[in-house]
Amino acid sequence: MKKILLFIALCFSFQSAHSQVLLSLIFGDKLNSPNLEFGLEGGANFSTISNLEDAKYATDFNLGFYFDFNLKNPKWMVNTGVIVKSTMGADGLAVYSLNNENLDNVFAGGYVDRTIKYFNVPILIKYKFDNNIYVKAGTQLGLLSKAYDEFKNDYNGEDVEYKNNIRDQIHVIDAGLAVGAGYRLTGGNGMNLGIQYYYGLVPVLKGDSSPNQFNRSFYITAGIPIGKGKAARIAAEKKAGEEK
Repeated sequence: MKKILLFIALCFSFQSAHSQVLLSLIFGDKLNSPNLEFGLEGGANFSTISNLEDAKYATDFNLGFYFDFNLKNPKWMVNTGVIVKSTMGADGLAVYSLNNENLDNVFAGGYVDRTIKYFNVPILIKYKFDNNIYVKAGTQLGLLSKAYDEFKNDYNGEDVEYKNNIRDQIHVIDAGLAVGAGYRLTGGNGMNLGIQYYYGLVPVLKGDSSPNQFNRSFYITAGIPIGKGKAARIAAEKKAGEEK
């Protein structure tokens, strides 16, 4: 457990996703054990904000790492980790005033794409069937990283954009429910292919003006165990040495 906490602390100390991937590759086999699986997970996500007029789904990609802790019954696990790159928000929102006459004129008739970036931590109970299909459900907590509205328009034949920082308008902590399912390829050490849905329960915006707007996100992911095969081989060799 100390190794896992140290690894998570190291990941948060590096800002880029590339650095976190590198750390995962370096420490992967050291984090795996017979009762613990560690790996990288990433894919596409489709997000929107409920009860927000004109909101369309925004498409982005997600990247992070996961841990599967085996419980006493090997069919049951605790699935957690950190989705380091996890973008939510919505596209195609109506333009609002920027309190600048020139900007308002330029973007009149355009649209706004809202981007909200979190570090998300799912904490799920996972059940694995004999046919390598699994289901999982639980909660997900999010820590706000960045948030901005990107104004877009075609102005005098040119594409124009303006980024408006709205981080101070967004709740720093997000939380909600998550459910998912997936399939494990090629037995115990193969890739996980999964889907997951997140249903936010904390209003996105601060204040009382929009109390019914919540994050919604659908994930399609692929998870790759890092160093599990090597860790299993080392454990088998150690056990064989003890039996001699």
